[in-house]
Order: sequence, then structure tokens, then C-alpha cells
Amino acid sequence: MFIFESYYYLIIIQNLTILMTRAELINEIRTKKTFLCVGLDPDIDKIPKHLLEEDDPIFEFCKVIIDATADYCVAFKPNTAFFEAYGLSGITSMEKTIKYIKHNFPTHFLIADAKRGDIGNTSAMYARAFFNRLHSDAITVAPYMGSDSVKPFLMFEGKWAIVLALTSNEGANDFQLDIGKNEALYKHVLRTSSAWGTIDNMMYVVGATKAEMLTEVRAIVPNHFLLVPGVGAQGGSLADVCKYGLTKDIGLLVNSSRAIIYASSETNFGEAAAVEAKKMALEMAQFIK
Repeated sequence: MFIFESYYYLIIIQNLTILMTRAELINEIRTKKTFLCVGLDPDIDKIPKHLLEEDDPIFEFCKVIIDATADYCVAFKPNTAFFEAYGLSGITSMEKTIKYIKHNFPTHFLIADAKRGDIGNTSAMYARAFFNRLHSDAITVAPYMGSDSVKPFLMFEGKWAIVLALTSNEGANDFQLDIGKNEALYKHVLRTSSAWGTIDNMMYVVGATKAEMLTEVRAIVPNHFLLVPGVGAQGGSLADVCKYGLTKDIGLLVNSSRAIIYASSETNFGEAAAVEAKKMALEMAQFIK
């Protein structure tokens, strides 16, 4: 049954896959009046207990969240670690989740939060896996091995590499803000990597907890889209992110994961997620002129 189902979804995806250009992404944002990205971080220990009776509780959890929040977001971001942690069954759940999004919400931007990055031939295989096999629109990439670890992800038409620049975690201070050769490392990463791709196939991760630094980020990459995690459970301010990072083309995808997907641990978790997503979308609408 599963083999047939996978084949069936694969045919559908090949027929319905939409290459998300920059112009199309901006149009989606302006049409829906939101630049919300919903992060899918399924944790068996946190999902509602009644789902554990399902054959695939991870997929069922994600499916409900996707259906509940799709009207209020323009992007979904499956965090691959939360699927890979469960081995083959988790990877199967991730494939089903991505296929479900692509089949039911083909105009939503789909980001594989995988943080890959290795020598060139290995990165090329990662790119094939996430772009050709899983049909993701974008993948997060670690740039610290240099250009040959990122460029393979930029060779696919209509696909995006989202490069880690200034992240929201506490440990970001260990390296990213270090001053070397009179410039913080994250600035050097932005300045150097911006020449590898274009505003049409490269974005950057900049954490909402570093919102005050977005002015400096924008001085280096004024027109690139930024994927901004850290609003919500991590305490980042949407107003500050917009104040310092918004552009005439919006230029932001603000991600929220835990604050939305774990808004409730009861059977009404989908409705609770929708309430939180709608709340964020309404706040975002105020910044879209």
C-alpha cells in the first residue's frame, strides 16, 4: 500500500511542482498579507497523546498543523532533525509530510531545514536529495566550508540556498560575532557569500534575537530575503525584526515553530495552532503596505 501511495504522490508532485521565483514569493506575501513561515518540529514527547494510536503519529501531527495554519502562512519549514531522530520511519514521515504540502498547498514555499554543507561532491548529493527527490524549494546551508560547499545548491533552477549568517542561538556568540581582521565573522560570511549567488536563489538566516543587528545585515545584503527564526518561543520581537529588516519587497520570512505547533497538547491542537498563526499573520499585515 505504501509503495503505491508513494508512487502516486510522486506522479502528482512531478505534475504540480511550482518553481517559486522571487517575484512569485513576493506576490504570495502581498496577496495573503503575511510573511509567516511555520516550522514543523514534531517531537513524539510533545505531540498530543491521542496521536500515538495512529500508524504514523508524526505525519498525522504535521498534517493537522499544515491544514490548520496554511491560510495564515506562505511557507512551511520541516526541521529534518525532528524526523531523522526516528530513523527510517521518521524519514518516511518527512517524505509524506513534504509530499502532502506539495500536493495540497503547491504555492507554499517549502524549506528543508537541514543545515547541510560539505565538500562539493557531497553537497551536490545533498542538493539532489532535497531538490530532486523531496522537491523542496529551499534548503538551509552551513557556509563555513567555503564556496564549494554552497554552490552545488545554487545549480538547480528555481531552487534556493538559505545560508546561515547570524543565528538566534546563544552559542552564536562563540564565532559569529568574533572580530577577525576588523570585521565580525557573520559580516565576512555575508559579504563573501553574496557573490556566489543572487537575490533570486539565495537567502540568509538571521535570528530574531539579533534584530538590532539587522541594520548592519541590510547594509551588506540590502535586497536578499532573510529567513528569521526566533520569534515566539525564543523571545524575538516581530516589531523589531520589521523595523530593522523589512524592505520594499518585504524581504522577510519570519519563522515560528513551537509557539504555534505546541499551542495545545489536547485534541484541539490544530485549532490552537490556527489561533496562534492567525495572530502572527494579523500582526504581520500591519507591516505590509
